[in-house]
Amino acid sequence: MSSLLYRPDWPEARERLSTWWNGGDIGRPVVQISCPRAERWEAVDPMPRPEGWTSRYSTASMEYKLHLARTACLGREFLGESCPSYATGDLAPNCLALYLGCQGTETPESVWCESCMPEPDLAQLVYDPENFYWQFSREATARGKELAAGRFLQGFPDLIEGLDTLCALRGTQETLIDMIERPDFVHAAMRQLTDLYFRYYDPLYELCRDEQGGSHWWIYAPGRLVKIQCDMSAMISADMFREFMNPLVREMTERTAYSLYHLDGPDALQHVEPLCEIETLDMIQWQPGAGAAGPWYPEWWPYLHRILDAGKKIQIPIGKPYAEWHFDDIHEPLTMLRDEFGEQFKQFDLHLGAGSREQAAELLDFVSF
Repeated sequence: MSSLLYRPDWPEARERLSTWWNGGDIGRPVVQISCPRAERWEAVDPMPRPEGWTSRYSTASMEYKLHLARTACLGREFLGESCPSYATGDLAPNCLALYLGCQGTETPESVWCESCMPEPDLAQLVYDPENFYWQFSREATARGKELAAGRFLQGFPDLIEGLDTLCALRGTQETLIDMIERPDFVHAAMRQLTDLYFRYYDPLYELCRDEQGGSHWWIYAPGRLVKIQCDMSAMISADMFREFMNPLVREMTERTAYSLYHLDGPDALQHVEPLCEIETLDMIQWQPGAGAAGPWYPEWWPYLHRILDAGKKIQIPIGKPYAEWHFDDIHEPLTMLRDEFGEQFKQFDLHLGAGSREQAAELLDFVSF
């Protein structure tokens, strides 16, 4: 595989990731680490922010969206197993809901999907090739891939699926009532939503895949990678999760080569056990959420042990991926995890930042066995 302009040693990093995903030992955890770069990788002319632009999700200007893709990675050095990537076609933290009829309300931080299914109507769950958001997202991804060629990897739009998408379409309260009063509708909707998910995923994968078939979604994997989540699961029991989400997670992981589940917040921890029952799920990302202790803290260790003992990998951030902590602050959580998990520490995917190449190299050495 050819190198990337923004990551010249990418073939070596890709090989390590392939080894790790497929059960091999790279001598340490996967570490996605970056640091500031003194000189940009290449010169790109500035572009003024267009009128009406709210956030990186905005659809106010295709050209400015492409400009953000072109410039996002220019000032970063990518080390360990980190990969320069950008999801040019990402329009919201639930693109599938937009493709299926929700209207997006743009804010300076995000996009809110306005519910569009006042009644439980399966007939609304249809593929619409003329949908504005789908056309915009697909075009942005296709043109982003052209920009990315030889420079960085093209990431997936944040599709989201299952109950979270149904909540976006119906409303969260309405969906919770449906799960109790109309479970047959919810099961039928989940069936249709999963089929629709792959109606969009499959062409997007062809636009995002690299020359070897690998793809990037919070981590690079050497094949079809899927990220799954259910943030609304904080409001349902483990039994309801097993009933409504486990079949979806199992099917989505069977239809792709590599998989990652985003587990968000302490109220979702009750679903660790149901998730561990799904043999085809490869990795769980643990995000405690705002106000909670960091994902490496001892109060979470019983859950992390359960995930590892089920043969799954764990992805956690040590701070925000691109944040520069005081360098000494990073050593404590890394030491805690290495001492607690021993050899199983190698099954972690750690996201962290450093202030320089030298600091990044020291951290990579620090977590090596």
